[in-house]
Amino acid sequence: MSSRKHLIVLSAPSGAGKTTVARHLLATFPQMRFSVSATTRQQRPGELHGKDYYFLPREEFRRAIENGDLIEYEEIFGNYYGTLRSVVSQAVSRGEFLVFDVDVKGALSLRQAFPDDTLLIFVAPPSLEALEQRLTQRHTETAEQIATRLSRAEMEMAHQEMFDVILVNSDLEHTLERAETLVRDHVEGSPHQPSLFTEP
Repeated sequence: MSSRKHLIVLSAPSGAGKTTVARHLLATFPQMRFSVSATTRQQRPGELHGKDYYFLPREEFRRAIENGDLIEYEEIFGNYYGTLRSVVSQAVSRGEFLVFDVDVKGALSLRQAFPDDTLLIFVAPPSLEALEQRLTQRHTETAEQIATRLSRAEMEMAHQEMFDVILVNSDLEHTLERAETLVRDHVEGSPHQPSLFTEP
């Protein structure tokens, strides 16, 4: 059995940098693509079904939950978002590489569904204090919203040891280099054993 992983799963507290890492990997490796989620929210102008999201009626999404057709899902601001099992299964069978940007629960659910094909990467802030500073400097949320995110971040960081790799993002350029090196091993062959990558 190949030790290469086709599902590259990124998780992190909000503000730690996982979306930036995901975008870097997608720009670096043309053979990789972002996993398209299913959602019940309304399709916006310019969005394409199957490219931006799989847009499902709420009743169909609920049936998918009941039938076990979703690997993971969550409700955000009244709309459901989730990962369709069939889409991931087809990608794995074709040998495609998918990048996921999901929460800790979603990452662990993917590992449970595809244990031999999933690489879990946790992007961690240097500290909760550093994360608070980053969130504050964004000027996009109230103090109450930041406090909620920090509380959730503490919970998420308590699960980081369950991941294959921890990237401590104290320097973004170094973090992107580390992520690229790690993923290149899996995409291009001869992957190293999972290890703990931290920034100095």
